[in-house]
Amino acid sequence: MSVWLAIGVTALGCYAVKLAGLLVPSGALERPLVKRLAALLPVALLAALTAQQTFADGHALVLDARAAGLAAAGVALVLRAPFLLVVAAAVVVTAGVRALGG
Repeated sequence: MSVWLAIGVTALGCYAVKLAGLLVPSGALERPLVKRLAALLPVALLAALTAQQTFADGHALVLDARAAGLAAAGVALVLRAPFLLVVAAAVVVTAGVRALGG
């Protein structure tokens, strides 16, 4: 399969998904269950991406400096720190663990 064919198929698939979303009746989107799922879906996807990027290395499960940074961010969130401080805590702890050879 050529690269351009793959790009074309992907573009058509994205367009079809977008069109399918526009064709959903507005009444279906007003249901409480659908509204709740739509609100929670981005959080679930972000959590899954974070877990995959933190604990996976190819096909292996790893615990390294990224896990320590994620734990520091979690502690900062529990303490209700501002978002920039949460990110800074994760960066500083990850860099610190890597500097110590972890």
